[in-house]
Amino acid sequence: MLEIESLLDLDETIAGNIFAGLKYPWEALRKIGDYILELGKTLSPDEYDRIGENIWIAKSAEVFPSAYIAGPAIIGKGASVRHCAFIRGNAIVGENAVVGNSTELKNVILFNGVQVPHYNYVGDSILGYKAHMGAGAITSNVKSDKSNVTVKVGGASIETGLKKFGAILGDHVEVGCNTVLNPGTVIGRNTNVYPVSMVRGVIAADSIYKKDGDVVPKVVDKSK
Repeated sequence: MLEIESLLDLDETIAGNIFAGLKYPWEALRKIGDYILELGKTLSPDEYDRIGENIWIAKSAEVFPSAYIAGPAIIGKGASVRHCAFIRGNAIVGENAVVGNSTELKNVILFNGVQVPHYNYVGDSILGYKAHMGAGAITSNVKSDKSNVTVKVGGASIETGLKKFGAILGDHVEVGCNTVLNPGTVIGRNTNVYPVSMVRGVIAADSIYKKDGDVVPKVVDKSK
């Protein structure tokens, strides 16, 4: 479940090609800045305005006057970057995504339809199609001892070689309010995380994370 195709619909991002030849999605984190510089050159001036230093904003996007955007960055079609949002560079914000009040982004890919709408910090992370983080939910992207981040799955650890790596959220993941996603967290598609959780490691797809050690399969009512 850690491989790219198990977590992410690459048709739901302008950055699909960044994952070419990679096995794990976090391998793309090193490439985001350079990728934006190349991708930006290909964007149609009829659809995107180039603002300042390597910042491309879709003409249909809404950017509040109080928002701060540093390049390189791409803000996709129909996206909303709201009051006091702080985008620190190396950021791709997908189509119809929401970057909300006082939310901070740094070295991220937000797929189409992602919502980080209230007081979120998302750093060195990738959020899949229509993933949502509740108010105050954050990614913690550096370990306290400053060592490289590993992804822990079962009894094994996968070395990432990254000192900074927050989280990978699969498509349609819902993260509850005031949750902390510890470095190297990977959450599978369609999983819900309870509010005020502290999450680490790999959480299976189609699950409900209640607390550490209490993860249950999600029951879907197919009659609706």
